[in-house]
Amino acid sequence: MKELIDLSNLPRHIAVIMDGNGRWAKKQGAARVFGHRNAIKAVREVTEGCAELGVKYLTLYTFSTENWNRPKLEIDALMHLLVHTIRNEVPTLMENNVRLSAIGSIDTLPKDCRSELAEAIRLTENNDGLNLILALSYSGKWDIVEATKKLARRVQDGTLTPDQIDEEQVANALATEGIDEVDLMIRTGGDHRISNFMLWQLAYAELYVMNEVLWPDFRKPHLWEAILTYQNRERRFGKISEQLVK
Repeated sequence: MKELIDLSNLPRHIAVIMDGNGRWAKKQGAARVFGHRNAIKAVREVTEGCAELGVKYLTLYTFSTENWNRPKLEIDALMHLLVHTIRNEVPTLMENNVRLSAIGSIDTLPKDCRSELAEAIRLTENNDGLNLILALSYSGKWDIVEATKKLARRVQDGTLTPDQIDEEQVANALATEGIDEVDLMIRTGGDHRISNFMLWQLAYAELYVMNEVLWPDFRKPHLWEAILTYQNRERRFGKISEQLVK
């Protein structure tokens, strides 16, 4: 399947909602955290797959602001897993020339998480292949609110007028400043919603929902299938088919 992909027509930015860890664990008769642990392989697969193809950006919805409302036991287990995963995956990131970064309210993460994340970002900062972005303590509404505050402060200090605020100004105030908007969003687990993820950046993304695949089972062929589907879609951006350059 991989050989069918047109490398000249890759999505520049792929975003993934990694859903289904808890349901996967339940099917195994185990606690939810068992699903989170077994999802690490899927993260490695999608990262390596994107790096191999030459995708520029991959954003993983790792922990949303709403996830803080989960039971404390699960949150603590997730944070512990996050620390060890980041630490253990740095060699893989280096091997695949992947540059790591993060968006979200990072200050709300536990100190050890912030420390491991900062170190991994530092170690990979000179890599020039795939940009892997972890959305941590992130939500689309949070992003837009924070961007609005930035713009309001600029208006307040006189460096910006209300009439100067346009789409470019808003985009540059978001956490994803300088990053291409999402071309393809993949969601596992079968739910047909975007769950408060990158609301601005997903404006014209192609959505690919995997109804039968839970995140721990995601592998490279699933990525290839999603990209092939993307390449077979007509992206009109408000125009009609006849206006598109073939």
